[in-house]
Amino acid sequence: MGNMVIEPLGETALLIQFGETIEEGVNRQVQAAVSLLEAGPFPGFVECIPSFAAVAVYYDPFRLDRSPGEGTAFEHVRSLVQSRLKQIGVHAERKRDVIDIPVCYGGEHGPDLAYVAELNGLDEAEVVSIHSGRDYLVYALGFAPGFPYLGGMPASISAPRKGTPRLSIPAGSVGIAGTQTGIYPLDTPGGWQIIGRTPLALFRPGQNPPVLLNSGQYIRFRPIGVSEYDRLAGERG
Repeated sequence: MGNMVIEPLGETALLIQFGETIEEGVNRQVQAAVSLLEAGPFPGFVECIPSFAAVAVYYDPFRLDRSPGEGTAFEHVRSLVQSRLKQIGVHAERKRDVIDIPVCYGGEHGPDLAYVAELNGLDEAEVVSIHSGRDYLVYALGFAPGFPYLGGMPASISAPRKGTPRLSIPAGSVGIAGTQTGIYPLDTPGGWQIIGRTPLALFRPGQNPPVLLNSGQYIRFRPIGVSEYDRLAGERG
């Protein structure tokens, strides 16, 4: 199980740490751990919450199937987790699931595209080509419901956060902050450089599941024109 470290996280959870850096190989182990634990939940298991390099495992200490004097709740759950994760190396090798994300770059949908291009000595078409030319791993969801933190964006199109965040960024906006890129699922304040917008709804509270993306998936941005954006947005309703 490599460099996996398991530590207590309060009285009702533990943290499985696989590394200290944002790396695709590390996150594959995170996703494999979640899959194994959810496929074989132990008595008292509540849920798993993955992040870039770790998994928080929540449990109900009053529902654990342990004998008196067996040890602390943490020690009991740690043993169960270690047992379930013995095959993590094999399970981490899985087929890549790539989700197509159409994006209308620049113009009113991407007001910061010109700035990102100028900052990096590129033209706008080159930024679009670089940004849409690779698959991105969804490392984690956070900040807002369904907001994907994506890894793998080239440093050649990186840009700092805005000094003064916008008061409102439209849902679907695709932004850059440093060497990360992400998609705003809701209308919300934010300081990322906005280079485009997708007509897809990332947060869908009336559906099950309510989010379009999940950690462990890959996405690829596909450039589209304004007319296709309007058509797809209209189909979404």
